[in-house]
Amino acid sequence: MKKLLNTLYITSPDSYLSRDGENVVIKVDNETKFRVPVHNLESIVCFNYKGTSPALMSLCCDRGVSLCYLSESGRFLGRVTGKVTGNVLLRRKQYRLADDEEETASLAKFFVTGKVLNCRSVLMRFMRDHKEKNEGQDVTTAAVLIQSYCRALKKYNTVNAIRGLEGDAARVYYAVFDHLITEQKDDFKFKGRSRRPPLDAINALLSFLYALLGSDCASALESVGLDPQVGFLHRDRPGRQSLALDLMEELRPYLVDRLTLTLINNRQITIDDFIIKESGAVLMKPDSRKEVIAAWQKRKQENIVHPFLGEKISIGLIPYAQALLLARYLRGDLDGYPPFLVR
Repeated sequence: MKKLLNTLYITSPDSYLSRDGENVVIKVDNETKFRVPVHNLESIVCFNYKGTSPALMSLCCDRGVSLCYLSESGRFLGRVTGKVTGNVLLRRKQYRLADDEEETASLAKFFVTGKVLNCRSVLMRFMRDHKEKNEGQDVTTAAVLIQSYCRALKKYNTVNAIRGLEGDAARVYYAVFDHLITEQKDDFKFKGRSRRPPLDAINALLSFLYALLGSDCASALESVGLDPQVGFLHRDRPGRQSLALDLMEELRPYLVDRLTLTLINNRQITIDDFIIKESGAVLMKPDSRKEVIAAWQKRKQENIVHPFLGEKISIGLIPYAQALLLARYLRGDLDGYPPFLVR
């Protein structure tokens, strides 16, 4: 397993990363603002970075610290890692199964089942906590419909059909997501998912947190010897972490969507934390990103009993636990991959 709080997030657009001996140094206008020993880190995530010195890249590759580069809005740009040290037999098995249509559909079904049921869990949680809300009937109807999609999923045996059902369930879920916003409703309106760029504050917050989750999922998969770029639900595409996206699907509702709702409904984030570009894109301010990252890291320290393993683990270790279970399934140690399901 992995230690928590060992990811360094660079949110200032004027930051430059360099090396000083065995230390990672963050400079702004040639002035040192922060330094940390490289052995304390597992990964570095940069948003709208100004640059990284070749010497630091070399140090990180030698020490097994990944460098992940994201755009200001949280879109994945690239990842720098050292030599591959994963289990070659496990990766060869992963590649063979990814070329097998039946096995690919089977795994895709596991990922989508987890996502659909966890989306339903978010809606049911709202109903339990806000029975008096007028929007309750719409949310209940959506939850029932999503449950029916999950039952129908058992009959689907092709990846394209599974993807189509996942898209239908997502549309139903996001159609009532605005109802889950109980505070600051005049400022935070959600009319559906928009990406590249996000066109409202809720989408900006979701995209930012999804980017953080994606980085964690990629690191988790690499830690157990799997290739994050070769997925089953998501098609292969140059530069895309397809397997990390697969793993993210079942974790999005619990790890990101619920945190997004908490930040808005508890007024930890307000509309003043966002800026609107001339293009219509909505982005978070640098200082606001730090607040969101702090909330994200605090959330990861909370404990939960893993529904399959039956052990108490930190929420931040859920991607690592799922990556481990996925590796066990691919090796043949498990009869099926158990998606993470919120109880």
